[in-house]
Amino acid sequence: MTAQDIQQIKQRFGIIGTNQQLNRAIEVAVQVAVTDLSVLVVGESGVGKEFFPQIIHTSSARKHGPYFAVNCGAIPEGTIDSELFGHEKGAFTDAKAERKGYFEIADGGTLFLDEVGELPLQTQVRLLRVLETGEFIRMGSSQVQKTNVRVVAATNMDMHRAIQEGRFREDLYYRLNTVEIKVPALRERKEDIPLLFRKFAHDFSEKYRMPALHLSDEAVELLRSYYWQGNVRQLKNVAEQISVIETNHDISADTLRKYLPENEQQTSLQLLRPQSSGDTFMNERELLYKVLFDMKRDIAELRAEVRQKNREASSPAEDVPHYNTDDYQVAEEVREEPASIEEAEKETIRRALDKYKGNRREAAASIGLSERSMYRKIKEYGL
Repeated sequence: MTAQDIQQIKQRFGIIGTNQQLNRAIEVAVQVAVTDLSVLVVGESGVGKEFFPQIIHTSSARKHGPYFAVNCGAIPEGTIDSELFGHEKGAFTDAKAERKGYFEIADGGTLFLDEVGELPLQTQVRLLRVLETGEFIRMGSSQVQKTNVRVVAATNMDMHRAIQEGRFREDLYYRLNTVEIKVPALRERKEDIPLLFRKFAHDFSEKYRMPALHLSDEAVELLRSYYWQGNVRQLKNVAEQISVIETNHDISADTLRKYLPENEQQTSLQLLRPQSSGDTFMNERELLYKVLFDMKRDIAELRAEVRQKNREASSPAEDVPHYNTDDYQVAEEVREEPASIEEAEKETIRRALDKYKGNRREAAASIGLSERSMYRKIKEYGL
């Protein structure tokens, strides 16, 4: 896909942003649309996962067929089977008439199962059968029916943990996850945050017939550095609250801070410190700072070790081991702390490239970057 094609998709569905991870997710959605493969859209709550099944449906041969979205987490466990597969009259107490389920009425189209991780285990068995054979049975019936439905599912759940805990079937997971589309969290799209806020502020300005918000430079930086636990949905709510409540629409960082929960402000600051290996949603710059701190510590330890070896080597002793001169070179290569995050990034990437003799894939993996991000950073810093 060309950049123009991706931009047309964004305009059609009202998607704002230039982030490369977001562009890649859109590209994969369009590429997989021409097939009938099952797709699993993963990402945190509020990132906009609901756009991607729509992109897939409208870009597929099924675009003239029905499209239904079902929130599996919002339907009571006792009625979810009836909603998805239908029921016969008298199948249960309140079944006063037969009812078609979504798999029947969506025949020839696309069915979006949002929060699929919330499905009960019994329903998961039924869903697996539909995906594998295209067959289902209404509740209270013994007649097998056929359907031709494209399933796109979405979840914000850690599916591997759910499988380990016995809450989700492993065979169903792999059947749904033929192709995975990961939608990045808002804090991984820092360059898009001011664009999104500006769009929301403009929309609310028109809706409530008032001047649009204008952020100071410090307020913009606060937006970009904030953790955004609720992602795009939270950002939109903040923009609406400020638009309605504030009479002065020139917004400073202090004014903006009043609308941001303090616990998330603290989380944002904590991410700049070394974190445990269990952290999942650490963005590129935060991760690079962690790597830089770890690298400086390792170099200091190595320098102390080499000095000790040097003292031992200078004393008369038998079988004195030979030490690689590279160790001494690395030990002495202790630099001053970078003056900015950008310098930290550049220095960390340069060291990784040197270590792996210019192999960008291995260098990227060693510091936790995607290969695409590594290429972008190399170009950005002229390395």
